Amino acid sequence: MNSFEEGGDSGAPSECDKNYHSDDTPVVALSTGWFNDKSRCLKNITIYGNGQSARAIVVDECDSTKGSHDDHDYQPPCRNDIVDVSKAV
Repeated sequence: MNSFEEGGDSGAPSECDKNYHSDDTPVVALSTGWFNDKSRCLKNITIYGNGQSARAIVVDECDSTKGSHDDHDYQPPCRNDIVDVSKAV
């Protein structure tokens, strides 16, 4: 789970639209392969797990290749199969 709000976990605005997003909005960051060079930006996806499903909008990338920069607190690379969700999801 991730906070996409200003001052939240991400640090910087979302990659797709350069905006912050409320924790009450169902948004996600995808690992690099699934993010696919921004091809999924601002598209709705359905996430399945634990016998349930949820819909969310792709707004950011969780870098699986080199980790994050200073604006993301230099976090290590994400795994290749990450869907990092807001609290609303």
